[in-house]
Amino acid sequence: MSKKIIVTQNAPAPIGPYNQAVLSGNTLYTSGQIAMDPMTGQLVNDSIENETRQVMRNMEEVLKAAGMGFEHVVKTTIFINDMKQFSKINSVYAEFFDEHSAPARETVEVSNLPKYVNIEISMVAVL
Repeated sequence: MSKKIIVTQNAPAPIGPYNQAVLSGNTLYTSGQIAMDPMTGQLVNDSIENETRQVMRNMEEVLKAAGMGFEHVVKTTIFINDMKQFSKINSVYAEFFDEHSAPARETVEVSNLPKYVNIEISMVAVL
């Protein structure tokens, strides 16, 4: 089994003993991304739409660092702290995935997320 650590400065750096993503064979496993602007280190949380968009931009940069794009994503996991925000989150998510080729997904409401953000997303992608 080959294991390659994926790192990009265009997404927030890990704040613990983990990496942004790991490529094993042709499968990429990403860590969860939150809405931190990698250039400023500040959270983008003025609205759930902007927060979701920043998470997706961060994830896009991690995918790019592995030579992939959203078209390679086969599974996403979305953690949110308020299911009442689901439709707004889903609208932004749809900006990044075509409905006909979108990945499998689950969305889970949780009580807390890192840095008390409202959303965190992780993905699995395949070349």
